[in-house]
Amino acid sequence: MLKLMKTFTSIINGDRLNLSINELAHIGQLPNGGVKRIAYSPEDILARQLIQKWMVEAGMTVRIDAAGNMIGTYAGIKGAPALVTGSHIDTVPSGGRYDGTLGVLAGIEVARVLQENSIQLAHPFEVVVFTDEESSMIGCKAIAGTYNHDPEFYRRSDGTSIQKSLEAVGGNWKKLATAKRSKADIAAFVELHVEQGGVLETIGKEIGVVQGIVSQTRYAIAITGRPNHAGTTPMTMRRDALVAAAQIILAVNNLATQTPGDQVATVGSLNVWPNAANIVPGRVDTSLDIRDLSLNHVDNLVEQLQQQLIAIATTTQTEIKMTPTLRVEGTLAAPQIQDTIVETCQQLGLTYDHLPSRASHDAQEMGKITDMGMIFVPSSAGISHSEEEYTSPEQCTQGTQVLFNTLLQLDALY
Repeated sequence: MLKLMKTFTSIINGDRLNLSINELAHIGQLPNGGVKRIAYSPEDILARQLIQKWMVEAGMTVRIDAAGNMIGTYAGIKGAPALVTGSHIDTVPSGGRYDGTLGVLAGIEVARVLQENSIQLAHPFEVVVFTDEESSMIGCKAIAGTYNHDPEFYRRSDGTSIQKSLEAVGGNWKKLATAKRSKADIAAFVELHVEQGGVLETIGKEIGVVQGIVSQTRYAIAITGRPNHAGTTPMTMRRDALVAAAQIILAVNNLATQTPGDQVATVGSLNVWPNAANIVPGRVDTSLDIRDLSLNHVDNLVEQLQQQLIAIATTTQTEIKMTPTLRVEGTLAAPQIQDTIVETCQQLGLTYDHLPSRASHDAQEMGKITDMGMIFVPSSAGISHSEEEYTSPEQCTQGTQVLFNTLLQLDALY
């Protein structure tokens, strides 16, 4: 067992790690510097082939499960459940080179260091490349057993079936249930990821200790008034759906900013009908997104808003209807993993703070079957899902060293 450092000294090869990040970014690189590596695409498949090569060179055996997840295993001493890390390498249509990718390549770098130093953990060590995180999250959902059993649910926007999609990456829809795993298979899961927000940079901390991945609820809100002539309809006789929508937007913002807690709430879309300069708006369709670690707190916020909507509908003489469109229960990080990450940061002399993840990650599903933790490193200006996404080589190295040392400690703890 390696002795942990008291000030930051990395045995992670930062040059090699960041070279790997840059090399993988060339697969699917766009003229604007972004990366387009959509799940199941030729670019995704080519990237998977390179990842598999690196895993094998790092002393790992590689298998692909029925969900298309690529799993590299570095053998342990005991027949124990695995310590697992990983993330995804698929991107949004014009993404960056760090989202997901850092977590995968950091895991491979951990395996390289284990191999170079002839270290064999008590537990097997696994690195997972999860399938299609950016769209369906079918890879992590299959492992957790939470996937939708209707194949039509996963049909791609271009019409491609999930059966054909999985076949392209070595998976098999008919055998998808065989990808499910449990606490007996996985002792703990730790994911390193760029923050994709600006909190760490703003507060000047090097590492984020993730408390959990937030619960989310979304609604479609339909506001029905009465379209009428903008010139001949007095203000007192109007049933203006857009005025009601404006009041709803302000109510949502006030609810999020004035209620104690760390919640966020967003009205992100607005469709106005008839949408003409000389017509009082007769209908508005809008959206609501509320997130917090506690699903009960989210539900309480929704109840408060619903009471306000009744008052808004009365004063504006409109009809307001809320229809639920999404409800996802959050996943809390295991306290002992959070504590281990904190201890690691203290030993390495790295600054840290606790924060929630307000974006979904593969860890969200993994936390439903085993102890889960996440490590964040800063995102420059809080930008992600963009060609401007950037995390410095030093920050990538620091995060990977925290991951490495955390895994060493968890190997003794579990």
